[in-house]
Formats: sequence, C-alpha cells, structure tokens
Amino acid sequence: MTEALLKIGELGARAEVSTRTIDHYTSIGLLAPAQRTAGNYRLYNPADVDLIHLIQRLEAQGIPLEEIATALNSSPRDMNEVLARLDDDLRNLQSVTETAPVEIHGLLNIIATRVHSLIAVAMQLPPDLPIL
Repeated sequence: MTEALLKIGELGARAEVSTRTIDHYTSIGLLAPAQRTAGNYRLYNPADVDLIHLIQRLEAQGIPLEEIATALNSSPRDMNEVLARLDDDLRNLQSVTETAPVEIHGLLNIIATRVHSLIAVAMQLPPDLPIL
C-alpha cells in the first residue's frame, strides 16, 4: 500500500524544513507537487522527504540550488554528458597534480577530496528518483 500524499506542512515536518523552504524549492523547480486538492492545497509525495535531504547535502557541498535543479531536471542523456565531463576533469586534475609544484599539492588534494565527496553524494541518488 502506498503512503498518502502530504500537505506542505506535513512534508516540512517530516523533512525538518520550513514551509518557506519547500515554497522556495518548488518555485525554482527542485520540488513539484504531486497534485492539488479541491481547495488548491499542494500535495507532495512522501519520497520528497528524501529528495529534500539530498538537496540539502548537495547544497552543503557548495552546489547552488539552481545547479541542483538543472541536474535534477536533466535527461539521462544529459547526465551521461555530465559524467563524461567529470571523468575528463578528474583526469586533468590527476595530471596537474602529478606535475604540480610541491607547494600546491595540498590545495589540489583538497580539490580532489571535494570532487570525490560530490561523486559520493551523486552515487547515493536512488535510481528511481523521479526527474521533475
């Protein structure tokens, strides 16, 4: 049996965010109501709690909300292009690290750690995450 849809306040309570946050996420395309009631209340899927947590993790990594929205709204083909560019960038970073002066190795290691952290977050995306 599927869970009932959630009103915005219920979604906010479950995700531990304000209704203003949900309004903002909806306005920039990060969230979309599953449907509206006869009284025009927005109803959200319970899975949106996980989506909100994912958005928060990505934002904590320094990714702007607008870029997160673009990524979530991209087609699988677009995502393959993004992964290919990421692979190229990682190879370039590795090449630069190998030939860089010792003085900047620490900075390059911080960048590499950040990239790997972002990849780890991306790998946590559920395969059935609905694309808005």
